[in-house]
Amino acid sequence: MPDNAPEMHKVAAFYQFLPISDPAGQVDLLRAFCTRLDLRGTVLIAPEGINGTLAGPAAGIDKLATALQDGSIIQPAFEALELKFSTADAAYFDRLKIKFKREIITFGQPASDPLKQVGTYVAAADWNALISDPEVIVLDTRNDFEVSMGAFQGAINPGLTSFSAFADFVEQRLSNRQNTKIAMYCTGGIRCEKASSFMLAKGFAEIYHLRGGILKYLEEIAEAESLWQGECFVFDRRIALGHGLVAHPEAIVPGVPLTNG
Repeated sequence: MPDNAPEMHKVAAFYQFLPISDPAGQVDLLRAFCTRLDLRGTVLIAPEGINGTLAGPAAGIDKLATALQDGSIIQPAFEALELKFSTADAAYFDRLKIKFKREIITFGQPASDPLKQVGTYVAAADWNALISDPEVIVLDTRNDFEVSMGAFQGAINPGLTSFSAFADFVEQRLSNRQNTKIAMYCTGGIRCEKASSFMLAKGFAEIYHLRGGILKYLEEIAEAESLWQGECFVFDRRIALGHGLVAHPEAIVPGVPLTNG
């Protein structure tokens, strides 16, 4: 590596909905573990699960992933952790923030409970066929500024300024489409877990969502076969990722806080 080349870190983006009996008590344990491994980024811990993006030396990220999955850092073991890896310039992650929250993605809808029910997961390899069906409504659950940077062709943009507004969109715009097949997607999959759970609770019959979100799709699907157009906003200083999860830091969105979301 040339002397002037930036230091590269391995990045892990992860989440899982899983009941945590003492989420506040897990914060210090995870912070101490990540500090020892020189990991930086943001992790949210709530009674419903965990959500985070951390970066650091590859060996440290691998130890983190293993420890989360086997329960040796915090309890319980996140055996079904949704986990995606990429690389980034070390300068993109300058602090470590481990926080206790009421929700790992703020939605504020008691009817939505991914621990009880979610839509049908669709693997990245099967996504193109699903959204190419003219009978399927394709729904983007992200905020409007994220959609403006990239989306799947033909997807509906709800025009959200916050994810919590998704419930109003469903009530106002989709209340007569409960028997229509709906395919939804988001950045990493977490918003679709809550959105699909909410829609099922409201009587929608067929809800499908992209497993692992756009990030998994960009990781697994070759650009020549992709139906994705544009870039994918991520809530860290990389700003946007393209196919192969390559960073596009020039894609700046003015006024957007660089926090995990």
